[in-house]
Amino acid sequence: MYAHRGPAKEKIRGELHYLWWAVDQDRDTIDILVQKRRNNTASKRFFRRLLKGQCKAPWRMITDKLKNYTAAHREVLASVPHCTEQYDNNRAEESYVPTRQRERQMRRFKLVGQAQRFLMAYGVVGNLFSLGRHLTRANQYREFRSRALCEWQEVTCAQNMV
Repeated sequence: MYAHRGPAKEKIRGELHYLWWAVDQDRDTIDILVQKRRNNTASKRFFRRLLKGQCKAPWRMITDKLKNYTAAHREVLASVPHCTEQYDNNRAEESYVPTRQRERQMRRFKLVGQAQRFLMAYGVVGNLFSLGRHLTRANQYREFRSRALCEWQEVTCAQNMV
């Protein structure tokens, strides 16, 4: 299942850009795309890019009520059920909050390429550290966190400071 956050507005060097955002049922970021337009062509491009990175088509797609999604859905993902109910999109909306906070700390983006690179990297790293705390016991949670930290240190080549 994909939950898709509607294109968020972002000013980069005074020009309005849109962030197209897709998450799965576990609130893990699948793909992010920064585009200058918010039209049918842009939504089709995002859906095609999204499908190219996945092994198979989603079993359900959830979006907000932007009309461009309907046109792109008919052309690109016609066999997938499309849901636009009012609160179904909340999963995608909530997944965007930590990225917005980090972006504010960075004092916004200066270049489109910089925004695209940061958002893709931050989404993947966020997936590594996001864990449903309410779904696990305390000892399991600690074990998952220590594994995530070891993985992070391995990926970043960080030295153990202990």
